[in-house]
Amino acid sequence: MKDTLLTDRQKEVIRLRKQGMTQQQIADRLGTSKANICTIEKSANENIRRAKETLEFLYTLDATELCTIPAGTDLMDAPKMIYAAAAPTKVKIIYDTLGLINRLSSYIPEKFKGRQVKEDICVYLNKEGDLYFS
Repeated sequence: MKDTLLTDRQKEVIRLRKQGMTQQQIADRLGTSKANICTIEKSANENIRRAKETLEFLYTLDATELCTIPAGTDLMDAPKMIYAAAAPTKVKIIYDTLGLINRLSSYIPEKFKGRQVKEDICVYLNKEGDLYFS
């Protein structure tokens, strides 16, 4: 397997959790304690979070900060704000309204509670019309 930020054990635990197994079931299967599986999973998720933040930084290097969607905004209002901010740039966003809503909610799900934005979201636009968020 390719070299990643995750150890083989971390990848195994994450895969098994994604398959629906509990930490106790994984511990039994791997012959270790539930506490050890909890520690492995927590470390793996932290590594994944750090890798995601690094990629977000990389993606925004060739993008321009477009706007900020403030906390408290309804997700359904975000596309209107983004399209309005992009209009003066003359760059056509590659997403329609539904695609943009899906991109926002799947790219940074931790920043939403239901339809409400929980914390400010910075929106970046590159010259190809793709959007990135942080």
